Amino acid sequence: MFRFFCQSVSKHVIEDNLEKMSRLKEKKVEFRKKLLRWYRTHRRNLPWRQTEDSYKIWISEIMLQQTTVAAVIPYYERWMRLFPDIETLSQASLQKILKAWEGLGYYQRAKNLHKAAQIVCKEYQGHIPSDYGRLIRLPGLGPYTTSALLSFAHNLPYSVVEANVRRVLMRLIRFKGQPPEDDFFSSLLKPLIPLKNPGQFNQAMMELGALVCKPRHPLCLLCPVTEFCQAYETGEQEIIPPPKKRSTQKIEAVIAIVRRDRRYLIQKRPSRGLLADLWEFPGGKRKPSESCLHALRREIYEELGVKVIESKFLTKVRHAYTQYQVTLYAYECRLEAVPRLEKGRHRWLTLRGLRRFPFPSGSAKIVRFLEAMEKSF
Repeated sequence: MFRFFCQSVSKHVIEDNLEKMSRLKEKKVEFRKKLLRWYRTHRRNLPWRQTEDSYKIWISEIMLQQTTVAAVIPYYERWMRLFPDIETLSQASLQKILKAWEGLGYYQRAKNLHKAAQIVCKEYQGHIPSDYGRLIRLPGLGPYTTSALLSFAHNLPYSVVEANVRRVLMRLIRFKGQPPEDDFFSSLLKPLIPLKNPGQFNQAMMELGALVCKPRHPLCLLCPVTEFCQAYETGEQEIIPPPKKRSTQKIEAVIAIVRRDRRYLIQKRPSRGLLADLWEFPGGKRKPSESCLHALRREIYEELGVKVIESKFLTKVRHAYTQYQVTLYAYECRLEAVPRLEKGRHRWLTLRGLRRFPFPSGSAKIVRFLEAMEKSF
């Protein structure tokens, strides 16, 4: 394990931080007591905390990856109405699953849930494995999700390390610099985890980071464990951990709204890559220094093999996907002829039919715009 730490941080830094952590370990009983007392009083009443059902906890943990709690709650509740158990999920169509996930982002998570549910029903008779080795082999389950599921559903003493826990630990031991690998934090956390109710302890650490030990402007005066926090002692809690530098790429795209007999033309994205297997309106990226109308004519001719003979601007939509900031310009288009369509990739659908298909968030906004426009007539 020591050799692994050396790959991420220097030997001197490791020894320094292990020594800092040893001071906390000496007071671990008092630390746990104060943390858990605070958690029992201040924890949020979240729907997935009302159950020990492995399936429900698993769904919540996958949804919470890269997504805020506030955004997840309505998705989680709707998901449980649609797919109340793993058998229902395994038998559902991928389109229905992606539609239920629409707007939540990182759609590979939903596809992995579907694959994993099918494996569990086929190989484990619908019972989600309760051991680390078999669980982590399921699609979409990495070390964090596997540990969280075993800790929260089965109350096993696994270290659950995510962004909030990393931040709490870094401040507790006054760890400067960029966070190392999660194995480092797991080793720091492991001696603190009690054998009795380890799941509650892990939840408490996460909740402390989410509600009090925030990334910016931490609420140290409300923290139950400031006496153990070396960053607070030195007044460095605001600069630990250092902020990440994020780069975003701006993209502009043109979208063609092609209608025939009150039906709209949509097409399916490839099964690999960003937003795989979702549906969208025809169109594509606008090249640098290219006008929207020129880009529209070029993209539609490249995709559908026909020319745009008339176009009318409808709306502009902005949305962000991972590291991309996308602006979509939607135009109502009239084509010179019936476009060439690929079976299985293109559909003509009414507005009512569009509601059943999963779209990227930007395209979904355009669907809502079309619905509002139709109601106004």
